[in-house]
Amino acid sequence: MTNLASDHNQYYTYENYQSWSDNEHWEIIEGEAFNMSPAPSTRHQLISGNLFRELSNYFKGKKCQVFPAPTDVKLSDTDIVQPDILVVCNLDQIKISYIENAPSLIIEILSPYTEMHDRVRKMRLYAKYGVKEYWIVTPFPSLIEVFLLKNNKYILNQAYAKNELLLSVTFKKLSIELSDIFTFPLKPEEEKIFLRIKEPPAEYGR
Repeated sequence: MTNLASDHNQYYTYENYQSWSDNEHWEIIEGEAFNMSPAPSTRHQLISGNLFRELSNYFKGKKCQVFPAPTDVKLSDTDIVQPDILVVCNLDQIKISYIENAPSLIIEILSPYTEMHDRVRKMRLYAKYGVKEYWIVTPFPSLIEVFLLKNNKYILNQAYAKNELLLSVTFKKLSIELSDIFTFPLKPEEEKIFLRIKEPPAEYGR
């Protein structure tokens, strides 16, 4: 991930964004442009597809719509992002080429290149514009953190591990078995880590 603004000392807007190549993944935050390359990993894409399937099934027949990346979200003329997954419940926000203003739910799947961007810049941005619920997904060790907006800041509501049942707060009957989300095979060294994570400390067994 590179910061274009730091190289050229320029302030970018949605007009600039529209002129950039569709073959590259850009975001603009407070006028700074970020190239979100390299491409996502296969684990990232598998998790994204599994989550999108579960959310699509839940929202089928309801007024809310689920969108996968790449979908532009225009929070302002100088804040344009492409979340991994988003849910919009006000259908007036859905424009021909972008979503206008804050979705009800945004999900970001971390990578080594984007963790600081998703946990710091984008978390602050989503809070600023009023995204009610924000999920941060860590592929391995497998974890989903559910944050809720309170007094313009995000509060961690709950963190869910691989074999747990995730419960949304904004959407009361939305629950997801995370064993259906983290379906990628583990490498031998990861399997050892995962087994240690599952084993409780000795004092808990006494």
